[in-house]
Amino acid sequence: MIDKPIEAVMRQSNRDILIPADLVATVNEDNNLQHAFLVLTKVKYAKIPVLDNDNHFKGLISLSMITEQMLLDTGITTRPLDSMKIKEVMQKDVPTIYERDNLEVILRHLVNENFIPYVDHNNKFLGIITRRELFKEINYLAHNFSKRYVALSAYHEKSVQQTAVQ
Repeated sequence: MIDKPIEAVMRQSNRDILIPADLVATVNEDNNLQHAFLVLTKVKYAKIPVLDNDNHFKGLISLSMITEQMLLDTGITTRPLDSMKIKEVMQKDVPTIYERDNLEVILRHLVNENFIPYVDHNNKFLGIITRRELFKEINYLAHNFSKRYVALSAYHEKSVQQTAVQ
């Protein structure tokens, strides 16, 4: 559990850590891999969300998933990219978050991922929460904690407790 004073200061920043869906590069699960390859190359991201026709989150596609399909024993070819659909190779077992205020869960997921998809309870894609945006919140915390709280070192607390007992 995140300490209450730390969570309170992070929430005090009034910044939104969510990047809304309309600002996130996505692809449709029925697009071919060539389309995904072009989108990923243009936006310069390694991985992006995959949606269905109703904007439900379906998974993630990455450059490495696509380039894996291009490798043959005889070399590299782009031919499979025209005929293969994104849904055939995308990562489907992706953690998502429904509660954007649950900082503890967000932190846990962002340890291993650059972003976590934010969806509603019907799995409709609402946006992403990125490690970068969370680091901005941590930066805010680091620069503003002492404006609201006084931190005592464990050594100081132990000395105060020992003095009170004597």
